[in-house]
Amino acid sequence: MADPENVKPAEFPDIGAAGAAGANKGGAPNLDLVKDIQVKLSVELGRSEMLIQDILELGPGKVIELDRLAGEPLDVLINGKLLARGEVVMVDDKFGIRITAIVDGRAREAALGAR
Repeated sequence: MADPENVKPAEFPDIGAAGAAGANKGGAPNLDLVKDIQVKLSVELGRSEMLIQDILELGPGKVIELDRLAGEPLDVLINGKLLARGEVVMVDDKFGIRITAIVDGRAREAALGAR
């Protein structure tokens, strides 16, 4: 264990919002620094809670009822955090999602890992 007399608070220079590394002239974060970082995007159709007994009885043909109504917007998640809502579309022979709403700025920053 360190001797309490030798323990001192860490000192860091005050860089302020506009002078922060990664901030542009207006003080906003410079997103160019993170644009090439890959994140996991997923679309959530709905959720359900089940007993282990019911899970063990699952098999082909069984139906799991979800908490979302048919036609209700789906959640678009970034690294498991809500970013947007959208609707299912077809792109050639694959599913896609058309964004219908973006969550507010703070929630979006949280989804992208900003503090």
